[in-house]
Amino acid sequence: MFNIVLVNPQIPPNTGNIIRLCANNGCKLHLIEPLGFELTEKSVRRAGMDYRDLANVQQWRDYQTFIDTVQPPTVWSYSSKSHRLYTSVNYSADDCLMFGSETSGLPDDISHSVPQSQRLHIPMQEKSRSLNLSNAVAIVSYEAWRQVSFK
Repeated sequence: MFNIVLVNPQIPPNTGNIIRLCANNGCKLHLIEPLGFELTEKSVRRAGMDYRDLANVQQWRDYQTFIDTVQPPTVWSYSSKSHRLYTSVNYSADDCLMFGSETSGLPDDISHSVPQSQRLHIPMQEKSRSLNLSNAVAIVSYEAWRQVSFK
């Protein structure tokens, strides 16, 4: 199944929503440190992340360790600054769907490590700045899952 990668997420409820999403769509969630919160039982409960036991969640100390260990075949990144539409590509089951933090997006070094053709965006109204992170992950992950016939 797909790998959802959150680089430096900052808002616990967003991550909680994404954990719940992954429990329901079967994606594996990778959290790249530093996180903007502690992933303790207390913060997990407070953020509504009670689905953590039902989802496959792994933390990584940095992006390079994640890449070296997982060796994903394809990494797709999502940013409002990209120009290629997220629905214009063909997703495969082991792909990584990578998102930056709510406050600053993907760091430049990580963003530039992804080929330009794999940097995607979700369309929005012209004057909109960005989507909520958990909404963006839901939109993309369900499109990717749809493309593999919800298997």
